[in-house]
Amino acid sequence: MTDPAPPHPAAPPDRRHLLVLGGTTEARALAAALDGRPGLRVTSSLAGRVARPRLPAGEVRIGGFGGADGLADWLRAERVDTVVDATHPFAAVMSGNAAAAAAATGVPLLALRRPGWAAVPGDDWHRVPSLDAAAALLPALGRRVLLTSGRQGIAAFAHLDGLHFVARSVDPPEPPLPAALHVLLDRGPFTLDGERAVLREHRIDVVVTKDSGGAATAPKLTAARELGLPVVVVDRPPLPAGVPVAASVPEVLERLAEQGLIGR
Repeated sequence: MTDPAPPHPAAPPDRRHLLVLGGTTEARALAAALDGRPGLRVTSSLAGRVARPRLPAGEVRIGGFGGADGLADWLRAERVDTVVDATHPFAAVMSGNAAAAAAATGVPLLALRRPGWAAVPGDDWHRVPSLDAAAALLPALGRRVLLTSGRQGIAAFAHLDGLHFVARSVDPPEPPLPAALHVLLDRGPFTLDGERAVLREHRIDVVVTKDSGGAATAPKLTAARELGLPVVVVDRPPLPAGVPVAASVPEVLERLAEQGLIGR
């Protein structure tokens, strides 16, 4: 009696395997651009932190790998030829694990990172290196805060009394939480009219955001500028040293073609 086949068999030698560490808009666009290409197996991996994620085209796995060592084992077992780290710009742990696993296995790694936001005339931005630094700065800037740092970042503000927070996240946040908190369950893309309405309805006088970049969540910056509101912008963590970076899906496709993983 033969053993049953694994649910996701490793690609045969004549079929190349690309792992996309995803969850972002760019990761889904990359998977869509590569879906169905002959001679290529594409696996998109999602962390599983969102209850109802938007699934990319093609093969999808959900859940962690068990750290850098677990990811390295997976790369070997699944005969992965290239890894594209298209995770969120603030997913520093996963990016670090990807770099360590790629170094341990010799698998090429490319990071896909959309450009960060840049201030324009009229913006009142306050850049800080961390959520803790954002929390320390807030009391001097306002009392009614639109917090768009994601549900896992809300805990950094839990100790602030005297401030009222309106926090927006895809899923409900978990304690610790600020005492005065109103949660908006929503996900982008957001519209400029919608962001104006949120700021006015909740009488927001300061906005906190991570420098995620991209167009899906940028309208809040325009709305804040129109209303003359200060915006606390948390800078991105650096990528691991030596990891090459592409700023767009077309650039990733060009790099993959240079590797011979796909045709031009």
